Amino acid sequence: MRGACFVTVYRIDDVLAFPPPEKAEPNGLLAVGGDLSARRLVLAYAMGIFPWYSEGSPILWFSPDPRGVLVPERILVSRSLRKRLLAPHFEVSLDTDFGGVLRHCAEVPRPGQQGTWITADMIEAYDRLFELGLAHSVEVRHQGRLVGGLYGVSLGSVFFGESMFALETDASKVALVWLVRQLALRGFKMIDCQVRNEHLRSMGAEEWPRERFLAVLANCLQTPTQAGPWRFDEGFHPVGEKGGEDCA
Repeated sequence: MRGACFVTVYRIDDVLAFPPPEKAEPNGLLAVGGDLSARRLVLAYAMGIFPWYSEGSPILWFSPDPRGVLVPERILVSRSLRKRLLAPHFEVSLDTDFGGVLRHCAEVPRPGQQGTWITADMIEAYDRLFELGLAHSVEVRHQGRLVGGLYGVSLGSVFFGESMFALETDASKVALVWLVRQLALRGFKMIDCQVRNEHLRSMGAEEWPRERFLAVLANCLQTPTQAGPWRFDEGFHPVGEKGGEDCA
């Protein structure tokens, strides 16, 4: 048919395998099907692949090109955010309420976005990864109430960011700064942001060609995984720590 456009999307069966990420379509879509078992998710992340789909859809697997990446030592902290970090307004913790953060990420509305891609099956799958010590959360509280946070997966010296939420101004940015500067102290080389957006760009996120991302990922996976639960180092505070820079 004249004008028809065909794409190649691989179908995954019960075999624990993925096609090479370089085979992804221009929009990043690589494969459909499979499951969200811990073994498959770990394999996917190790190959630079992640699930992204909505309720009622089959599982879709992506490997975008370019890739959003945040290098810990290059995080940007605005002066206003620095003041927020110094003010005794928020309490920040690691891995104390993974389920609460995950469910808030699924439920809190985002501008310009209808519904959520964090399905019930996704929640169950990442809860399992947390139980295995491979998924982690940052909680931001105000007067004991959870008002912001983020979660993701850690393998080797890479943190794969999945989602964040904020019920108060800058709460998700505070979570990110605390996490990134702690990761820098622990020798992490890269935070995978999947797809860069304006929010992350303002904090120093870069766009890397997939080839570069996969090469750095392979190197980072040579480092032993620091399984959880995690806690911030005693006496740690992100302001004044080595690494990162302030911007106007």
